[in-house]
Amino acid sequence: MSSTLPPRDLERHDPAAPPTRDLAGLALAAERSRRPRPRHGSHAASPSGQSPDRRSSSSSSTCKDFLRKFVDNELLTASLEDWFSGNSEDCGFRKPAFDVPFDLTELQNFDYALEGVTFQQLVRMPNALHASMSDAFEATAHLALEDFLHAGIKGLWEAFWGPEEAMPFSVACIHSTSSRFYPAEKAISSGKLDGVCATAVLLKNSKHSQGRWDHIVVLTLLRPDVGMVSAQSDQHPSPAVLGEALFFALRVLLSRSLSRSSTVLRNSDSVYVLLVDSQFGGVVNVQGDLNKLSFDTNNVYECAAEWIKKDARITVSSVDRVWNKLGNANWGDVGTLQVLLAVFRSMIQFCGEPKYSLDELATEHSSRLQSRRSERHLVDRQSNGNGVYRFQQRSHSPEIVEVQEEGTVDVKPEEILKLEIGSIVLMEDSNCQKGFQINDIRTESEPPIYGAIPVEEPTKSYLLYVGSSPCHLEPAWEDMNSWYQVQRQTKVLTLMKQRDISSRYIPQMIASGRVVHPGPCNKPNSSGSCGHPLCSTPILVTSPVGETISNLIRNGLFGVEDALRCCHDCLSAFAAASSAGIRHGDIRPENVIRVSNGSRSSHFVLIGWGHAILEDRDRPSMNLFFSSTFALQEGKLCAASDAESLIYLLYFSCGGVCPELDSVEGALQWRETSWSRRVIQQKLGDVAAVLKAFADYVDSLCGTPYPMDYEIWLRRFRRTINEDHGKEVDTSS
Repeated sequence: MSSTLPPRDLERHDPAAPPTRDLAGLALAAERSRRPRPRHGSHAASPSGQSPDRRSSSSSSTCKDFLRKFVDNELLTASLEDWFSGNSEDCGFRKPAFDVPFDLTELQNFDYALEGVTFQQLVRMPNALHASMSDAFEATAHLALEDFLHAGIKGLWEAFWGPEEAMPFSVACIHSTSSRFYPAEKAISSGKLDGVCATAVLLKNSKHSQGRWDHIVVLTLLRPDVGMVSAQSDQHPSPAVLGEALFFALRVLLSRSLSRSSTVLRNSDSVYVLLVDSQFGGVVNVQGDLNKLSFDTNNVYECAAEWIKKDARITVSSVDRVWNKLGNANWGDVGTLQVLLAVFRSMIQFCGEPKYSLDELATEHSSRLQSRRSERHLVDRQSNGNGVYRFQQRSHSPEIVEVQEEGTVDVKPEEILKLEIGSIVLMEDSNCQKGFQINDIRTESEPPIYGAIPVEEPTKSYLLYVGSSPCHLEPAWEDMNSWYQVQRQTKVLTLMKQRDISSRYIPQMIASGRVVHPGPCNKPNSSGSCGHPLCSTPILVTSPVGETISNLIRNGLFGVEDALRCCHDCLSAFAAASSAGIRHGDIRPENVIRVSNGSRSSHFVLIGWGHAILEDRDRPSMNLFFSSTFALQEGKLCAASDAESLIYLLYFSCGGVCPELDSVEGALQWRETSWSRRVIQQKLGDVAAVLKAFADYVDSLCGTPYPMDYEIWLRRFRRTINEDHGKEVDTSS
């Protein structure tokens, strides 16, 4: 595989002569259609009295001239040779010590987030140990690399941004004698494989379908000796390979700085370059301000080398195995995770923060771990004596066991009821049937919550929960989630109604029953099942309908007044429920909704009562970010646990720094540090003084048997809201 670049004597040509069709012509061909645009920080007037526009135009032109002459990676590597070897004053006669772009904790968290993600490389990477270095080997290696990158960006996009929108990236080769980008298959069929110098992930652009250098998201160099040389140099790439990576990184940054796109311009200070051979891979990240680069077109390589040595921040990962001996990628190993994390961060540069954060997906590791322990029947045993899983020392309540023993029919997972917008669900309730039309999917979590309109009263709107059929309810985590969401929540709301608990901040149960499926039903009794996959599937319908806090935060619609009202309204719900000895046990952004009241001010309603604590043997839901300290330590709630969870919800909702948590021990350590250093109190104090005071009050009660004094804090929040915003809080409930 070739790493040949344009000849070194290119710069000795007559400057007036037409440029040759090599890498030097790439910048010219890519920039011909562009008008010069100012570079960052080039708006100051020149000493000669030139106007800012003319000055910036000249600066852009100089940058382009510099880029046209910056064509030979070997000359740059030669300029850095003393620096690499430690024979230069610039490095104090020591070899440069590069930091790593990712530490082990980041890779572990990324690994947890990717547990449920499927990557599939279909073209296997050939193994150099079992194949000759022929043209066929090189061609297959390029095809496998492209397929690996495509599988990586496809899996990352669908996991973090969602499969609903089309992926805005493509993969193509870069040829040293052409300004175009095209797939490896085309390079192979046209006999141009020898000229391929790199493979890139590109941002798609309908106006430039052939690709441009400033659209490069991440660059990959396929070189035959990455792993072999690194094994002899402390697992780092050789100076020759590293020099080539720095060369291509600077070319990409220069191209981005000349782009017309504001998105690309914002990312002209950082780029990732991947280094791979047929077995191993590593990552190089280059960051730096190009305004500090001296654009001397007569001395481009020395200027570039000076910028790299003095003004750039370079991080280099270790070189680890990416592909096994069969050519399959080791998706869960360090080498592959480093490459994928570099690609993921590059995707964020161009597309912004993903729909699902890395931490959000990583926390699902605890759920999967809990499910695995349930499969192995370990939930009743102490795991290892160190307290990591102390919250799992519990036994299922009898009601769960009864539901598990009901089913006698094996139902395939794909037969579980999934509702689409516009579909109508018939529900049997107290010997009568009611119809509900699905008009919205309110949450994207599993199981989903639907917005529904009763067929007979189309002016009303409700939330509709669908559970799993009793014949399908096995000890699987997904089914247990739906059981808590529907059957258990139905029981809790029914109990509240029986105990005359009425509050506008607690949902009202409108109806509950079973799905009426099409065709005949021969179930033996009202609680049995006829074997149809939808038979006896439970449904719960509640009111009111609102937007979850998680959606409000995602759309930037959660402000100071919302924080105050949310705290007041949730405390009102706590007070009402605690009067009957009920605690919520699952406070998180997805379980609080904001309800619009037309001309009246909005209010918040606490939903998701399936994990409510009714008696001592009940156990709360566990969440590394929102569960109280006592819940994580003891697996149960104290009097102030719901209030403590509310504090964490407000802290993160108001911009508090989200920690990287992957274990109960880490979550407890973060809580101890944050409370002792008053990080949480100070953040909430920036929002409102009453929130800071309330956080201090909750901190004083955490883990104690003393009850919350809800009334005094409700009065203080009402007074603050009325004084600061001139809107009265409805106290009719």
